[in-house]
Amino acid sequence: MSDFLAALGLLFAIEGMVLAAFPAATKRAMATVMEMSDGPLRIAGIASALVGIVIVWLVRG
Repeated sequence: MSDFLAALGLLFAIEGMVLAAFPAATKRAMATVMEMSDGPLRIAGIASALVGIVIVWLVRG
């Protein structure tokens, strides 16, 4: 459980740094995502989840 909380904290830290450093680019990216259809977003989400699982498996394996 502590690993999960550490990962969640790291996620918030990285997301916060991106928002603070590049607010205009973040707004443009969010606007682009809002215009996309569900299919490509779903594929990107699945691919991202799989990459994350592989990274955790390699690091913790």
